[in-house]
Amino acid sequence: ELGPPAGSCTMSAAEDAEWLRGVTKQFRSIAGEDKEINLEEFKTALQVKESFFAERFFALFDSDGSGTISLEELLEALSLLVHGDETDKLRFLFQVYDVDDERKPMGCQGAAGYGVPALTPMVPPGSGSIDPEELRVVLRWCLQESSIALPEERLGDLTMVLFEAADKDHSGSITFEELREQLEAFPEVMENLTISAASWLKPPPPPERSRRPPCLSRPYWHNHRGSCAFLGGYTSLNLLLFTLAALRHAGRGGWVAVARGCGQCLNFNCTFLAVLMLRRCLTWLRATPMAKFLPLDQHVVLHQLVGYVVLVLAAIHTGAHIANFSRLAQRDGHRDLAEFLLSARPGAGGLGGTASQTGLALAGLLLAMLGFSCPCVRRSGHFEVFYWTHLSYISVWTLLILHGPHFWKWFVVPGCLFVLEKLLGLAWRRAGGLHIVEVNLLPSKVTHLVIQRPQSFHYKPGDYIYLNIPAIASYEWHPFTISSAPEQPDTLWLHIRSLGQWTNKLYEYFQQLGSANLETKPLSRSLRERRSCPWVQVGLGFWCLSWCTSPCYIDGPYGTPTRRIFTSEHAVLIGAGIGITPFASILQSIMYRYRRRKQSCPSCHHSWCEDLRDEEMTLRKVDFIWINRDQKHFEWFVSLLTKLEMEQAEQEPGGRFLEMHMYMTSALSKNDMKAIGLQMALDLLATKEQRDSITGLQTRTQPGRPDWSKVFGKVAEEKRGKVQVFFCGSSVLAKVIRAHCERFGFRFFKENF
Repeated sequence: ELGPPAGSCTMSAAEDAEWLRGVTKQFRSIAGEDKEINLEEFKTALQVKESFFAERFFALFDSDGSGTISLEELLEALSLLVHGDETDKLRFLFQVYDVDDERKPMGCQGAAGYGVPALTPMVPPGSGSIDPEELRVVLRWCLQESSIALPEERLGDLTMVLFEAADKDHSGSITFEELREQLEAFPEVMENLTISAASWLKPPPPPERSRRPPCLSRPYWHNHRGSCAFLGGYTSLNLLLFTLAALRHAGRGGWVAVARGCGQCLNFNCTFLAVLMLRRCLTWLRATPMAKFLPLDQHVVLHQLVGYVVLVLAAIHTGAHIANFSRLAQRDGHRDLAEFLLSARPGAGGLGGTASQTGLALAGLLLAMLGFSCPCVRRSGHFEVFYWTHLSYISVWTLLILHGPHFWKWFVVPGCLFVLEKLLGLAWRRAGGLHIVEVNLLPSKVTHLVIQRPQSFHYKPGDYIYLNIPAIASYEWHPFTISSAPEQPDTLWLHIRSLGQWTNKLYEYFQQLGSANLETKPLSRSLRERRSCPWVQVGLGFWCLSWCTSPCYIDGPYGTPTRRIFTSEHAVLIGAGIGITPFASILQSIMYRYRRRKQSCPSCHHSWCEDLRDEEMTLRKVDFIWINRDQKHFEWFVSLLTKLEMEQAEQEPGGRFLEMHMYMTSALSKNDMKAIGLQMALDLLATKEQRDSITGLQTRTQPGRPDWSKVFGKVAEEKRGKVQVFFCGSSVLAKVIRAHCERFGFRFFKENF
């Protein structure tokens, strides 16, 4: 990309001068003894990789047509662009698009005949006007550099709609003045022309991180009050437990006091680790008033935090006991430290005096669990290592009961709940295997599974389940968000992106079945026949699999932060890539509720939609923002979004209850000179056809990344109630959005992803 970062406006004269000095230094380091550079060296100097525009820029700067550029030629052209006015920059844009093969002096006919100052003494290859074929060539390269794939017919439509709009006199070509007049109809394009031309050519700097409000500021507290209060209470309770236990054993020496204080904290924290993973209990708590005060959305993060606390406490506890045993061994003289640590002794604590031995075993197990829980292990294709080492929690709790005389008092209630949850899950999983009804393999490496829905399976929009497919891995259970709405009675949808070992094996497994063991069937097969065995959709055809007995198992459902959406007033849903999946369920549920509330008059057949707000749904407005890297990733849910648009247009004409915003980050942004023509053509064609050329939706896909200040500023101006932002995507983007939410005073909720 060659444009400035989103949200940038103009560069200061000092920045321009510094950039020119940098270009000069780089030019001299690349140029040889002749002090000139060729096309390839020019690409290196300006870090321009795209061949078409690199050649156009090179031709513009090569004023004498020698095939090389001297430092004087380069600086002369760049200085004019940096310090030139709007007309100079517009001239540069016109010459980039004028790609004819002949060369004409600036003082002759064509574009120079309008009394506009010349960019260089000689016009680069061009005739002074732009015909449809030239425009088509440039737009084709713009599409390629924006990673947009459109049929040749659509390219022709884009070319003609832009050409017809700009060719005011219907002469069959676009002159400089006609281009200027057309650009003036797009104020933001003209505004971008005021950006220093150097920003068109230099690579963008790394994205600027949003400054987060101070930790004690009101916006920060507003968005973190639950977590901060909980952490404060958690820390205070640990300090209290440590102090009481240490004071109780202070007479036995300092090392014993420290060991006993940490031991009491370990009793609590090892139990609390289990509480934080009682998923069914936590899901139930989400439906109670306690959800407003407890950080249920961060239970996985808190589980990790408490795990680290346990490891630190265990290290201090073990170290204090070893120090005390060393002191006792020196005082006794008949026994060494190894005997204290490795031999069971009456009165040494634990069952049968085995506190030392069980303690060492516990330390080893905890180290293994922590080491193999690191993201580098779980996400590097070794999930089974994490899974099996984490199962040692059964051994850990057993050893804790043998090691600590009072641990069972802390563990009895949470332990019973944990066992009950596991038994319910096991009974549910093994009550009967479910069948995969349909499989869609999308080119973007997403596996769309349609699974038979059990009759007693009830869930909320945005919930997730654990999935086990024995054909992929017998003992592995992986969490995936349900992408279908609860109102869909017969099936569950899962959209699974291939990111790790298990998900890649899943995609490849069905891909191999689709190519080797599938038998073509007509699309008109009845739904009953299709449900009798799994199907794979390849392209536009359905394929019937030969293996109808392979089961899959599910465990859940479990609640997520998205359950709060229906009790919000103004919800902003932000999905990045496959992070749309929880919101797909939400949006479908909204559509079903629209249908349920639709009323019609029996006399005139006029239909209307009742107020959506009720006890379960207080929504006044929903803004849905979907950010994708490239065009093919929009295929996941375009059909769903199309239905939503049609549904809203039919039931709420002119309404703005659900507003969609699509962003494609690989597309050249509107403040990139190379993309001006393409974005104008896409806007004109979208206005003419009432649909976007990239996705087919009525909503226009915006190039580049969202300017969050503008997006949230617009949301704040609407004043449709308290704003809550729900995000599912990468943690890096989550930090940026959270910072903007704190600035605007919005509540922020992140789906663990």
